[in-house]
Amino acid sequence: MAVPVAAAASGNVEFIRARSDKREYRRVVLPNALECLLISDAETDKAAACMEVGVGSFSDPEGLEGLAHFLEHMLFYASEKYPGEQDYTKYISEHGGSSNAFTSSETTNFYFDVNVDNFEEALDRFAQFFIKPLMSQDAVLREIKAVDSEHKKNLLSDGWRMYQLQKHLASKDHPYHKFSTGSWETLETKPKERGLDIRLELLKFYEKYSANLMHLVVYGKESLDCIQSLVESLFSTVKNTDQRSFKCPSQPLAAEHLQLLIKAIPIKEGDHLRILWPVTPNIQFYKEGPCRYLGRLIGHEGEGSIFHIIKELGWAMDLTAGAGSDSNEYSFFSVSMRLTDLGHEHMDDIIGLVFKYLRLLKQDGIHEWIFDELVSINETAFHYQDKVRPISYVKNTVSNMLLFPPEEWLVGASLPSKYAPHTINKILDELSPERVRILCQSKKFEGSTDCAEPWYNTLYSVENVTPQMIQQWIQKAPTEMLHLPKPNIFIPKDLSLKEVHSKVKFPTVLRKTPLSQLWYKPDMLFFTPKGYIRVDFHCPLSSHSPEAAVCTGLFVDLLADYLNAYAYDARIAGLFYSIYLTSTGFQVFIRGYNDKMRVLLHAIMKQIANFEVKSNRFSALKETSIKDYQNFNFRQPYAQALYYVSLILENKWPVAEKLQALSKLEADSLAEFVPHLLSKTYLECYVQGNIEPGEAESIVQEIEDTIFNTPNSIFKSMSSSQYLIKRIIMLENELKCYYRIEGLNMKNENSSIVQYIQVHQDDAISNIKLQLFCLIASQPAFNQLRTVEQLGYIASLSLRSDRGVRAIQVLIQSTVKDPSYLDARIDEFFKMFESKIHELSDKDFKRNVKSLIDSKLEKFKNLWEEAGFYWGEIEAGTLKFDRVESEVALLRELKKEEFVEFFDQYIKVDAPQRRTVSVQVFSGNHSAEFRKAIAEADPPKTYRITDIFGFKRSRPLHRSLKGGPGRITMD
Repeated sequence: MAVPVAAAASGNVEFIRARSDKREYRRVVLPNALECLLISDAETDKAAACMEVGVGSFSDPEGLEGLAHFLEHMLFYASEKYPGEQDYTKYISEHGGSSNAFTSSETTNFYFDVNVDNFEEALDRFAQFFIKPLMSQDAVLREIKAVDSEHKKNLLSDGWRMYQLQKHLASKDHPYHKFSTGSWETLETKPKERGLDIRLELLKFYEKYSANLMHLVVYGKESLDCIQSLVESLFSTVKNTDQRSFKCPSQPLAAEHLQLLIKAIPIKEGDHLRILWPVTPNIQFYKEGPCRYLGRLIGHEGEGSIFHIIKELGWAMDLTAGAGSDSNEYSFFSVSMRLTDLGHEHMDDIIGLVFKYLRLLKQDGIHEWIFDELVSINETAFHYQDKVRPISYVKNTVSNMLLFPPEEWLVGASLPSKYAPHTINKILDELSPERVRILCQSKKFEGSTDCAEPWYNTLYSVENVTPQMIQQWIQKAPTEMLHLPKPNIFIPKDLSLKEVHSKVKFPTVLRKTPLSQLWYKPDMLFFTPKGYIRVDFHCPLSSHSPEAAVCTGLFVDLLADYLNAYAYDARIAGLFYSIYLTSTGFQVFIRGYNDKMRVLLHAIMKQIANFEVKSNRFSALKETSIKDYQNFNFRQPYAQALYYVSLILENKWPVAEKLQALSKLEADSLAEFVPHLLSKTYLECYVQGNIEPGEAESIVQEIEDTIFNTPNSIFKSMSSSQYLIKRIIMLENELKCYYRIEGLNMKNENSSIVQYIQVHQDDAISNIKLQLFCLIASQPAFNQLRTVEQLGYIASLSLRSDRGVRAIQVLIQSTVKDPSYLDARIDEFFKMFESKIHELSDKDFKRNVKSLIDSKLEKFKNLWEEAGFYWGEIEAGTLKFDRVESEVALLRELKKEEFVEFFDQYIKVDAPQRRTVSVQVFSGNHSAEFRKAIAEADPPKTYRITDIFGFKRSRPLHRSLKGGPGRITMD
C-alpha cells in the first residue's frame, strides 16, 4: 500500500442519525483536501463507494456541449495502473457488483458496489478514475459514438424534449440554457471544423477534477480505522490543483422569460400542463421547509384540494407540486398535471383555480398544526427508515456533503423543524402571476406553432400571459369550495412491536377455507412497526378475451381512482397501497406502518364490494387508457421487441386488439361485466411483519365477511376446475425462430433485437448453471457488443424468467446497424465466447462460483425485500422458500466439467438443445434491409414466424408450476 504524505484530519462529528441506525460513521479530510464520509456496517454483504466531483455540464466550454458527460463516460476506460480497458467494470461484475455514473449540472457522480471480500481491489481501480486515467485516442472515438447513441435514444423522449425546451427559453448567458448531453455533432464534427483535438480538450477539462472539489462516501464491513487506512492509501494521491468551485449565476429566468405561455407539440398522445415559478432555493431554508409545506397543500389530493375538484370535473388525471432544483443558486416550484381532452379546453380555468388556491393560502394564513403534521411524518419516516442497498445509500448521502454541515450529512433536508410562517409567506409571495411561466404540451397545437427548439426540434410557440389575464381566469375558475385538508387520520400513533411467540423461518399456511388461503410470517429480522399485506384476487374470467382484459383493467383503474381522495393521507403518512392488474385477475397490496393498516384495507375492500361505474370517471379513465395504448407505438424499439417476445411466449392479447375493444367499450357494458368477473373469485393472501397470527387471521376473516358474506354479495367461491393456469410455449431444439417486423414509429432511428434462448424450467441444478453463465458472460457481452463493436448504447445479456421458464436474453438497440446484422453479431459473440468457457481455468471458475454464492447469500435489507421474495415463491407456485440455501449447497459441489457440459448442451450456437427466438424490429433507417431480410430464403434449422398466434398454437407448452385454489404443494 502507498503511504500517504501526511496524516488525514479526522473530525469527531456528532452525526444526527436515525434511532434504528446501527452503523458507525466518521468524517475524514485527506491532506489533499478530499472530504470523506466513512461508514462501517458489520452486517453488510456488499461494500460501496460514491465520488461526487463538483464539475458538471454547466462547466462545459463554449462550443463543446456535452464534454462533462463525455468525460464521465471516458473514465470507465483504462488507467495507468490498470491499462486493460475493462479492468474496472470486469472486476466489479465478476465479484457480484455493479457500477454507474451520471452527470448533472454542477456535479458528476461515480459509484459502484461489490462483494465485501473484494472491496479493496475494486476501490483501488475506482480511485484511478481520479488519479491517472489514460483516455486513449481509440477509446475517445468509440465513446463519442456511445454518447451520440445515448442522445439518439433520447431524441423522441418527451421528458428530454420538454426539459431542453425549458432550458432553451432561458437567459442565453446562463449555463442552464446549454445542451448538456452531447452528440457526434458537438463532440466530433464541430470541434474538427474549429481545428480542435477533442482528446486534448478532454485532458484539459479533466484538470478541473481537483481533490478540493470532491466528496467521497465509502461503505464497508471493516472497522472505521481499517476503512480510513484504506481510503488514505488509495485517494491521497488524487491531485489538488486548488480549483475554484463553479459559481452559478443566480436565476436563469429573467423578466422576459416570465409571464409566458409556451405551447409545445409532444411525441406521445396526451396533454400535460406545467405551471412554474423561479423561487428562492429551498436549501436556504431547509430547517423551515417552506416548499415542503406549500407542496404538501398545493399537491394534496383529498377533498377541497385543487386536484380533487379538477378530477371530479373530468379535467385531469394526476397532479404533483413541489420544488426541484438543478443548483444551489436557483430553484423552480412547479405544479404539473396530465389533462384530459376536456381539461385541455378548460386550461384557463385550471390555471385560474391554482391561483385561486394560492390566494386562499394567503388569506387563510399559515397553520402551525399543518407544519407540526409535516414534522411528525418526517421524523417517523427518518427514525424508522428502511435499510437500503449500500450503493443507494452512498449515492443518496454524497449529495448532502456539499450542501450541509457534517453533522447533518445523514439527514440533509429531510427533517424540517423550525416553524417560520414569514419564510413560508416569502415563498408563497414568489408564486405570483407576475413570476409565472406556463408550459402546455399537446398534439392539438399541431399547425399553430412557429418556432423549433434547435437540439430536439420540438415545435412550439410562445404567448404573453399578463397578470390581468390571470385575474380574469381566477374569476371564471370553478366555484367549488377549495379548502385546506383535514387533520391526517393515518399518522401512526402506536409504533410498538408485537411479541413473536413462534420462531418460524418460512411462511406457513395459517388458514384455509373454500374462499381463501392465508400465508403468514412474523417479522423476525427487522423489528420495525411495519407490515406487508397482499391479497391476490384470482378471477378466471378476467382475461378470456381482449374485451375481458380491458374491462378488468378499467375496473382496477376506477377502484384506485375512487379511493384516491381518501387514501392520499395514508400515502403521505407512510402507508402505501396499490391495486393492479395481474395475468389472472388483480391484486391489492399494502405496506407501511401497521398501526392504521386495517383501516385502509377495510376501505379498499368495501370499495371493491360496493363497486359501481361512475360515468364521468369512466369517460376520463377510458380516454386516458386509449392514449396509453396509442402511445405504445412511441415506446423505445427495444421495449417493442420485448413485447413481441412476450406475445410469442405466452397467452396475451395484442395491444391493437385491446385498443379496439377499449374504443368500443361503454359504461353500462363495464357495469354488467364486473359482477360477472367477481362471481368466480379465490383469494390468496399473504401477511408478514409486525402483525400477530391471530390478527392476520381476523384480517382475512374481515375480508371474507366484507366481500363474500353479505346478503347481496356478487362474489361466489370457485371450484378447482375453474382455476386459471398461464403457461409458456416450449420452443424446439436446434431450431432458430425469427420474427421480423417494422417499428411502429418510423421516425425513430433506432432498430432493435432481442435474442431469446430458452433453456429450462425451474430446477435448482440447472438454475445455478444458467446463473453462473450469465454472471460470467454479461460483462464481456456488453464490452464486445457496445464498447468494442459500438453497435448501440443499449446492449445487454441477462437472465430471464417467465412463469419459471428460464432463458438468456440478449438485447441491442442500434441506429448504426440493422437487426439482421445485430443478430449475426450476437451469434458471433457466442461462438467467440465458446472458447472462453472451454478454457476457463479452475481458479476463474471457483472465483465466479464464489461470487455467485456471495450474491445469493446477501441478506435482505428490509421487510419488503424479504416478503417480496417469499411472495414470489407463492405466486409462482414453486414454494421453494429455502431456494437460496439449496442452490448454494449445489453451487458448492458444482464441477467445472458439469458447467461446460451444460453450456455445450443448451447455450452454444449449435448446441443440440438450443432453442431460440430472434425478434427483430426494423426502423425507418433500415427499411431497405427489412425488405431484403423478408425476401431472403430461410437458412437450414431456422423457422420464420409470420403469424404469432398460428405459431403458438403449433407448439407444446411447459407444465404449470401452480396447483389449484387452496393448494399446498410443499414437499
